[in-house]
Amino acid sequence: MKTIQQLFLVMLFTFMGSISFAQEVDEKEDIFILVEQMPEFPGGQEAMFKFLAKNIIYPKEAKEKGIEGKVYVNFTVNEDGSIGNVKVIRGVHPLLNNEAVRVIESFPKWTPGKQKGELVRVSYNLPITFRMSNSEDKKEKLKEK
Repeated sequence: MKTIQQLFLVMLFTFMGSISFAQEVDEKEDIFILVEQMPEFPGGQEAMFKFLAKNIIYPKEAKEKGIEGKVYVNFTVNEDGSIGNVKVIRGVHPLLNNEAVRVIESFPKWTPGKQKGELVRVSYNLPITFRMSNSEDKKEKLKEK
């Protein structure tokens, strides 16, 4: 019986220690999903789409293999507007995934998000569609296989 009580106390103190440790996390480290003022690409969403269209380089090997699809990327807009923590959350193929990450890492600084008047880090998801300009080219590439 004494062993059970000791085990219970050890578990209780372990649990309480993890609670107090979790409370020590600095609020500045929080990454928000939804804030009062969302971050914005310079010039707005339309400018972001133009930036993507101008800067995405469709990988030659992906074109040759007829690889298309939508790559879902997550990144953080930091308090200073810089982009960080870029990662693919749902990819198509490593060639397209790597290009999506590359172009997002090349974004200029954004207007950062705000919560209660304070600049905060905000998580942002962005789908990037890779589609060959001519579907006939794709059909021909697939026939060659």
